[in-house]
Order: sequence, then structure tokens, then C-alpha cells
Amino acid sequence: MIELLAPAGNLERLKIALYYGADAVYIGGFNYSLRANAINFTIDELKEAVRFAHDLKKKVYVTVNIVLHNDDLKGLKEYLLELESINVDAVIVSDIAIINIIRKNKINLDVHISTQSSILNYEAALFYKKLGVKRIVLAREASREDIKLIKDKTNLDLECFIQGAMCTSISGKCVLSNALTNRDSNRGGCAQVCRFTFKINDEDEIFSMTPKDLNMAKFLEDMISIGVNSFKVEGRMRSSYYIATIIYEYRKLLDKIINHNLTKKDILYSEKIINRCANRESTPQFYDKLPTFKEQYYLGREEVSNQDFLGIVLEVKDNMVLIEERNYFKVGDVVEFFGPNIEPIEITIKEIFNEDMEKIDVARHPKMHVYLKIDNKLPIWSMMRLKIFDKNDYL
Repeated sequence: MIELLAPAGNLERLKIALYYGADAVYIGGFNYSLRANAINFTIDELKEAVRFAHDLKKKVYVTVNIVLHNDDLKGLKEYLLELESINVDAVIVSDIAIINIIRKNKINLDVHISTQSSILNYEAALFYKKLGVKRIVLAREASREDIKLIKDKTNLDLECFIQGAMCTSISGKCVLSNALTNRDSNRGGCAQVCRFTFKINDEDEIFSMTPKDLNMAKFLEDMISIGVNSFKVEGRMRSSYYIATIIYEYRKLLDKIINHNLTKKDILYSEKIINRCANRESTPQFYDKLPTFKEQYYLGREEVSNQDFLGIVLEVKDNMVLIEERNYFKVGDVVEFFGPNIEPIEITIKEIFNEDMEKIDVARHPKMHVYLKIDNKLPIWSMMRLKIFDKNDYL
């Protein structure tokens, strides 16, 4: 089994992730989830998410991965029973207490062990296997040798991160947020102190400890060969455009590996698109070597949010496409559409119409609705972006 696993911070992002090629999504409820600042899902939204995914024959995993204090045990059993009743495919946990509650109450939920448990060796994995765990989400710090040995010794399903933010500490065990902001990083309140910059002298010199993002595009084939089952993208608080872009590119790469036609140029092109979307630089981090100063920002950094994302397709009728604008674009711009199950389509904007079908030269207000004439058939939820890279330079 090869699974592409996407984050989803709300129902829109869940639908986009699945439309764009994810085999499964992981989401959080309002309680017991390590992304307390994400929008997260009510019980009714969890039900809708599961129905939607299962109709597409895809899966939903729910994070129940905080480190529990005594007060957190109140209502936990009832919540787990609710998740069982709506037929979620698995829960992602880090606290053994949750496994114990599931087993003691015979709750029919598959358990995946969260990366918060920092598993880097096969003995730890075997311990959880004896408890009936189906899958281990390995620590982000796992090397190729670590992953291979754990797979060989346990034959468990292994889930590994392939894209997204890294933690300064080992897989989320940081307490800087607790110490500096009184927000508990292990109960969903991380203030991301590792992204702060610190003044270190009167000359305004600064220091930071921010790791660069993870990007495993060039190692996907090797990861499959050593037994990784699920390829996980981080980012439940990321935008719909980010989710669409990242899942779209990794879906293409994984499909090419499965079909034995992946080329180095495919990887180079996808890396360009992924890095442009992610804002921070990215690197394989621990997989092939121990990170050095080159894998982090230590004298400050610049994260520039680009304006590539221009709009999203809401409706298609004949050759008229309704776009919800996200960034400024105008007549004459060269743009690109990408979407579920289509190759990117390049067009030059010749005409823009407002909602009254009057011609305008510029779309300048975020969230405004405009129409474009496009001869190509586009699916709903297609994304419109600036044309930045010429694919022919890579392919």
C-alpha cells in the first residue's frame, strides 16, 4: 500500500486535498488535538468529513494526540465512542492512556502512534505493536537506516513526513512555548518560539533557531523501496492553495514511481513548484545525513508570501469560468490553471468580466467574482496561479 496523506484544517481543505489526489486526510476535533489554533472540526463536521471521504473510497484519521493531564480524561471515553460511531478510519495518539481506554472499553478504533511519541527504534515500535497498534508515525528525525530497520524488525505500517515544517526539538517535545508564553506546546498551544528572532547584543545582531522545511521529493522512490507505506504532508493550518499545490505535485511524483516512468526532471520541476509555494527553503533534513547549519536559519530569515495564487474555479458553464479572486490579475497576464486529474493549462488572459458580465481590465479585490472565457475544460476547485516556471525547461 502506498498512501498520500494530507492535512485538513477545515471541510473545504479536506475536500480539496481529496480531490487533488490524497488517499487519506488527518484532521482534528475541538478537543485533544495538537493544533488548537486551527479551525478544527465539530462532531457534525467530522461526520460530514467521513461521509465525503468514504464516498470517494478514501480515509479519515482523527488526531487525539495531546499529552493528557488528569483533567483531559474527562469526557475522553465518550469522545472516542463518538469517533467509533461515525466510523473514522483511525485515531492518531501519543498518550498510552488513550490506547488503554480504547482496549478496556472495546472501542473499535484503529490506532496510529503519533510522531509526538518520537519513535526512532524498533523496540519502541514493537512495544506498541504488542498493544495492538496498526501504524507508527515515525519521528521526523528518523534516518533511512532507522526506517529500514524498524520496518524489517516489526513489519508495521510506517508513516513518514515528506513535506512541511520541522520542529526545533525532537518531534514536538519542545517546551520553549511553555516557558516563554505559558502556552503548552504538547497540549495544542505551541506559540512556535523557534520561529522567533532574538536580539543578542546592542548592535542589533540577531539569532534564530528555525529549521528549514522538510522536502523529500527526491527520496520518495527510495522510501518506498525500504517499506514506507504512508507519505505525510504537514500543515493543518496551511491554506487551500498550499494543500492543492503540494498534494498535486506529490501525487504526480508517486504515480510516476508506481508507473515506473519518473525522471529526474520531473523531480526538479516539482521541487521548484513546492519550494515556491512553501515560502521557506526546504531540504531532506535527517533522512540521508545529520542536518548542519545549512539546514536551518540561524541569523534570521526572510519568509516572503508570494502573490502567485490568483483565484479558484467555482463554476464552469460552457466556456465561461467563474473565478473567486485571491490576488490581483489583469488582461494580458500569462496564467496557469491546475486541478484534479488535469495537466497544468497555460492561458493569456484576453478578457475579464464582472458579475454583471461587463468587461473590466483588472481584478483587484480579493474574493471578488469574475468570469473568464476559457476553451479548456476545467474541473471545479481548479487553482489559478501566475505562470512562474516554464515546464519545458525541466521536462
